[in-house]
Amino acid sequence: MRELLELGRGRAWLDEADDFAAALRAAPRRAGGLLLVGAEQAEPWHMAAHLTDEARLAGLGQLSPTLIHQAPRPDAPEHLAAGLDRISAAGRSEAVLIVAEHDPDSLVLERVDDARRRGARILTLGQRTPLASGLAHDTLDVPDLAEAPTFDGAQHLVSVAAAELRPRGLLLRLRRWVEAANGPRVERW
Repeated sequence: MRELLELGRGRAWLDEADDFAAALRAAPRRAGGLLLVGAEQAEPWHMAAHLTDEARLAGLGQLSPTLIHQAPRPDAPEHLAAGLDRISAAGRSEAVLIVAEHDPDSLVLERVDDARRRGARILTLGQRTPLASGLAHDTLDVPDLAEAPTFDGAQHLVSVAAAELRPRGLLLRLRRWVEAANGPRVERW
């Protein structure tokens, strides 16, 4: 509840998150076309799980991500065996979503650049990711401020909003709830 109230102070960020979620929803044009990657020491398995659940509930197979592992185990099951080569092979009907608090290493960024040149849509959800954001078509920066959600909270919001059956509906309802709790937005000059 505290985070939702604080989120009301960051209404501009909510608008950005709304736009990013819409871009994420539209980016992959086929099932299996969303590739999710992060920093090696912090793979975004948490967001992958949320997107998988939301995609299943909404019937949007294109939002069910393939989690990319920088060093998949040779004996890994198929759903855990996708490595960096999968990003390099991404093409026009696919999207690469980088979810990282800090820039991934240069090898990941090189593969993302390969995918971009092959026509894949690149999206970045991060905090301090200037290099990854420089490659992205769409970026959502999660500021490390009291008026923005935590990095984990932002992943939840984006996952739910991207799978919303009525695009832009969840964050609009959340924004209305925040205005009811905090009062109307007053523009300052």
